[in-house]
Amino acid sequence: MYALITLPIGILIGFLIRKYIAEARIESAEEEARKIRNSARREAESEKKEIILEAKEEAHAIKEKANEECQERRNELQQLENRLMNKEENLEKKNENLEKREEKLAGQEEKIKQAQERIESLKKEQEEKLEKISNFSEEEAKEYLLNKMEDELDHEFAKMIKEKKSRAKEEAEKKARKIISLAIQRCAADHVAENTVTVVQLPNDEMKGRIIGREGRNIRALESLTGIDLIIDDTPEAVVISGFDPMRREVARIALEKLIKDGRIHPARIEEMVEKAEDELDSHIQEVGEQATFDTGVHGLDSQLVEYLGRLKFRTSYGQNVLQHSLEVSYLAGIMAEELGADVSLAQRGGLLHDIGKAIDHEVDGPHSRIGVDVARKHGENERVQHAIEAHHGDVEFESIEAVLVSAADAISAARPGARKETLEAYIKRLEELEEIGNNFSGVKKAYAIQAGREIRVMVESDQVDDVKASKLSRDLKKEIEKNLDYPGQIKVVVIREVREVEYAK
Repeated sequence: MYALITLPIGILIGFLIRKYIAEARIESAEEEARKIRNSARREAESEKKEIILEAKEEAHAIKEKANEECQERRNELQQLENRLMNKEENLEKKNENLEKREEKLAGQEEKIKQAQERIESLKKEQEEKLEKISNFSEEEAKEYLLNKMEDELDHEFAKMIKEKKSRAKEEAEKKARKIISLAIQRCAADHVAENTVTVVQLPNDEMKGRIIGREGRNIRALESLTGIDLIIDDTPEAVVISGFDPMRREVARIALEKLIKDGRIHPARIEEMVEKAEDELDSHIQEVGEQATFDTGVHGLDSQLVEYLGRLKFRTSYGQNVLQHSLEVSYLAGIMAEELGADVSLAQRGGLLHDIGKAIDHEVDGPHSRIGVDVARKHGENERVQHAIEAHHGDVEFESIEAVLVSAADAISAARPGARKETLEAYIKRLEELEEIGNNFSGVKKAYAIQAGREIRVMVESDQVDDVKASKLSRDLKKEIEKNLDYPGQIKVVVIREVREVEYAK
């Protein structure tokens, strides 16, 4: 019973004691917090005062610096103001001086105007006097002076051209002679003059009768199949094949030689041999074309172009074999290109193909240079080769040095003595036209074509043509010949002016 009473009392007392202790601790903590707050407050007040003091010091320093800068700006502005005032004073002084000068110039202008009026009056009086003295009006005098000046300028201009042309010609001729002589020295092509007939040797004269056949049937068959004329005359052990087309003559020659060797001559056998001859000629043409490309070092040609090259063996121009001419042009162009540092392969290719149009010019209308360009384009040749073909006769402007070299090589090969020939009628006609061109120029006494038409000598009237005009006449005559005359190679133009003074001693 006692235990039951004391236990709750003990618990109550313990609770009261813990409560008291807790309150004491809380009070102590609050006191400590108050002390901390007071200490923090005091420290904050102290820092605040320090910060305010530092800010005031900094503001004072900034203010002092700003005052100094303001003072400097004021000083600068004052200096600028002083300068502007000085400039304004100077401008005022200059303005006053200009006004004085303008007044002075106004007076001088009036004097100048009066002087000009006086000069015009004197000039007019002088012109009137000159017109009376010279019997020329003003317009006539101007025209006279202009004509005189034009003559003097033409004379000076022609003289200058003559001097420059002479120097350039000397240097160019020296270099050209060296290159051309080297090219010709290194190129030795054979030339064979082709005729319109071919002679076939017979083993005996009895063969002539067998070739003629019964009532001439054999000879008629051969002529109809080949398109040639077979001439059998009194020439011992020989018959003559006549025809303008060399390929037809070659077919006839091959067929006839085969027939003579075989011994069986009749129309059917003749037809068979002509077919074999045509096949053999086609193979020979291809071989000739391939050999030409091998000899010149020109590779990669289309097979059709190679065949056209082979055909050129049976084509002549003024008696010169066109294939041999093409080979020579290729050699010459390549050698000159090598000397000048140009494209050697292009020059050789253009030289070999420059007359390719002549292989089919009897089948296609147009000049052989134009035909050659079309053929080259069709078979894959580049534009530079096409241009060399088109320009080798000067039909178009030269666009490359290789084209010029091909044209030069063509002229060298064609103009070389003995390389070409022409009919007497065409030859005489060309010489007459050449002399006629020379005689048509004013001041020309007589023109003579010499050196087989490769030179024209023009005798001029010495009182009408002076030395300078003689130089101009030679250039004009050269241009006229190039424009109106077709000729192989080149023509030398020589103008001769001779002065003779004759007196008689009595």
